Amino acid sequence: MLGFLFRGLTAEPDRGSALFEAVTALARRPSWYVEGHVSDTLDGRFAVLTTITALVLVRLELQGEEGDRVSVALTERFIAVMESEHRELGLGDPTLGKTVRKLVGMLARRTELWRSAAAGETDWVEAARESLYKEGVPAEALRHSAEALTELHRKLGETALGELEQGKIG
Repeated sequence: MLGFLFRGLTAEPDRGSALFEAVTALARRPSWYVEGHVSDTLDGRFAVLTTITALVLVRLELQGEEGDRVSVALTERFIAVMESEHRELGLGDPTLGKTVRKLVGMLARRTELWRSAAAGETDWVEAARESLYKEGVPAEALRHSAEALTELHRKLGETALGELEQGKIG
């Protein structure tokens, strides 16, 4: 449905798949939900997925034009997967576009939040709280998630652009 809006942004429709699969694998790690106490619901899983995707997008911004190319591919893949998943959940055309736009907006807000945290303008722990949790979270769980995101940010920074594009993180 949204294909007509994004046609021509990337010449290869599967581009971004390997990186998105790597991001998804990271978001599926049980530690987010067990030690990190992120709600193991659709909303909680989406929060982890978009948080990790946002950190990757912030990393890609540092690579100039080449990073932008990979960022567009990752974002397009995110949109395609969100559309597909929501169709499977039973959303039809009248509401699907609005829902996917809302999800992309949530990704954009998290990207801005993590851009600010990476620049040292926002406290990393508070960014983790805002990005992953709707309600109160035990201090130990929040600390676990903030440390995991800090480590992911470090690994992303050490990973070459070509490796990221291939889905190899750290």
